[in-house]
Amino acid sequence: MLLARRRGTGAWWADRKGGSVNKIGIIAKPRPDAKPLLEDLLKWLEARGIEPVLDLDTGAILGAGSGYNTCIKSSVPEMVDLIVVLGGDGTLLSVARLVEGKDVPILGVNLGSLGFLTEVTVAELFPVLEEVLAGNFTVSERVRLHCQVHRQGERIAQAVVLNDVVINKGALARIIEMETYVDGIYVNTFRADGLIIATPTGSTAYSLAAGGPILYPNLEALIINPICPFTLTNRPLVIPDSVKIQVILIKENEDVLVTLDGQVGVALRYRDVIEIRKSETRLRLIECPGKNYFEILRTKLKWGDAP
Repeated sequence: MLLARRRGTGAWWADRKGGSVNKIGIIAKPRPDAKPLLEDLLKWLEARGIEPVLDLDTGAILGAGSGYNTCIKSSVPEMVDLIVVLGGDGTLLSVARLVEGKDVPILGVNLGSLGFLTEVTVAELFPVLEEVLAGNFTVSERVRLHCQVHRQGERIAQAVVLNDVVINKGALARIIEMETYVDGIYVNTFRADGLIIATPTGSTAYSLAAGGPILYPNLEALIINPICPFTLTNRPLVIPDSVKIQVILIKENEDVLVTLDGQVGVALRYRDVIEIRKSETRLRLIECPGKNYFEILRTKLKWGDAP
């Protein structure tokens, strides 16, 4: 029986197919150093009787005729007990969209440079997997946001994001004016290059670069952070994650986008309404045993390093 320590309530892992791991999904970013690691991982899993399931792009890294079970990327979460992501935070964010509504945890392995979400290093991968199979792991549940874009009363787009919803301008756009409400209460009309609404997970992404605070991952809070505001006293706001945020574009301005997790963009028009609230489901990330969030911050942000 595979059991897991976790934050939150309910022994969800122990209830999944008896708590055992039979199939592991693997989604890798196509890059030169991915192939040897992928080959080693597949051999490691096979030696333990675990069936790997690869998406088509990951299978292509191995070349034709590899013989492994492959499928379209969106089908992977339905077929496996957990997913190993080989890449950077961008790769993990794309996988996070796939598991919306599915009870599948993710183990992120960093092949990139920074990697707040992909916290496991290549050297730690196999020891961490051993701990996971033995049930010695913790799951961090991360808040996600459900974003909808309304135009003249009609919903034209929606998505669930892990990091942030960003309203920003193109290269030639003027300052954006955004009327902002929290639970129907008027907050401010931000005149700025843009506006970031970030989760605690997203607090170390774009919001941090724009001068926002770092939030501990399990805080029940969100950040509203103006980008280069015209009025310098407009500072980032930290608000409860139980609220509904509405942002209305109140000035005609060409080339304005709402960007979801930095990967999906929707063009906005005058009087479009962006509505954001906490998603009903959370993302489950398997933490690296022996690490804590402050250690990750010190490492990634190079706190204490000599200049």
